[in-house]
Amino acid sequence: MKAEIITIGDELLNGQVIDTNSAWIARHLGALHIPVVHITSISDKGYAIKNALQQAEERADVIIMTGGLGPTRDDVTKAAVADYFGTTLVRNETVSAHVQEIFHRTGRKHMPAMNIGQADVLANAAVLFNDVGTAPGMAVERSGKYFAFLPGVPFEMKFLMENRVLPMLRNAYKSDVFVYNSYLLTVGIGESHLAEQIADIEDTLPPFITLAYLPRIGMVRLRFTGEGTDMEALTSITNSFKEQVVERIKDHVVSIDNRSFEEVLVQIFTDTGITLSTAESCTGGSISAQITAVPGASRMFQGAAVVYSNQAKMDVLGVLSETLTQYGAVSEPTVKEMAEGARRVFRTDYAIATSGIAGPGGGTETKPVGTVCIAVAGPSETRMQTFHFKNDRAINIERTVVAGLTMLWDILK
Repeated sequence: MKAEIITIGDELLNGQVIDTNSAWIARHLGALHIPVVHITSISDKGYAIKNALQQAEERADVIIMTGGLGPTRDDVTKAAVADYFGTTLVRNETVSAHVQEIFHRTGRKHMPAMNIGQADVLANAAVLFNDVGTAPGMAVERSGKYFAFLPGVPFEMKFLMENRVLPMLRNAYKSDVFVYNSYLLTVGIGESHLAEQIADIEDTLPPFITLAYLPRIGMVRLRFTGEGTDMEALTSITNSFKEQVVERIKDHVVSIDNRSFEEVLVQIFTDTGITLSTAESCTGGSISAQITAVPGASRMFQGAAVVYSNQAKMDVLGVLSETLTQYGAVSEPTVKEMAEGARRVFRTDYAIATSGIAGPGGGTETKPVGTVCIAVAGPSETRMQTFHFKNDRAINIERTVVAGLTMLWDILK
């Protein structure tokens, strides 16, 4: 059983909108052991839609298409799909009543005529009723292949996948071949160095187990994927190889499951009853945003001070004017006082502080763009470190966030 995802929209092709739908759909299909073999983004053109469907039908068993189901003229999916299947569009009265009710409920007395067309569905399709929007989904089965046509709006797509499509796939499309994924997250070691250290283990992997390297700035996630007919044996064998890797690189291992670095840190702080705060200059609150994006962070994160100016550093955190005058804002003495000031102000066990020149301007001969100082203050010590990144502002900020979290991880260990 193989799947293909097709996303429709010129905005995806010109970079105005990032395709997050495909990643979400692929993860949830993977949980059903339905691997995605192809992902395609196409324009809002009838010929592109029909060509994509023809190619997908040749190489996949489950085809999920999102986008182009809205009421405007550029939404041509339904007409193109009807032509592809050699069928027509018919008015679904239940959907029509639902669309009108949404307009009335939101206080809009007049419903544009174009919205009435959202109740038109393929004559040969099963309607996937959309409780949270006006565009219904549609499902078609032909020659053992399953097609689902869903809105491109992410929250509507997710509702229909979770409540309509996935339950049907779970019950009707069961495979004798299982796919098992096991994950491992590392920090502080580059992809090539990691591959070099575990090359001999990777060489002994059996043909039914593959290892993928998923690098991000400052970290690498490893994914062990096994395929077989005996799930219990597959899980045991796959995890045995992962355990060998964990033992080999244990100083760099953060997580042995599919959690993010921030999720691991939040869990550790929560389980041990310790607290965290941040004092951020060049990162502008990015570290605190990463932490508080994790559910349950309120149990361990107390607060953040975004202190961009020197005056703010002094007023909020108590950084000494003498320190700023003698060493400058981008210096280890300054971030030391920032981190210790955050611990004091927010009454936390640990604090991370950042100050740097993210760019593209502001650099000097002695402190060029990319110079960043980070401090982590804890109950027994404060560690400082200076980094020299490159010229890209966004990447410098991302590197600083990861470096700060890694320093926190190191001091916790």
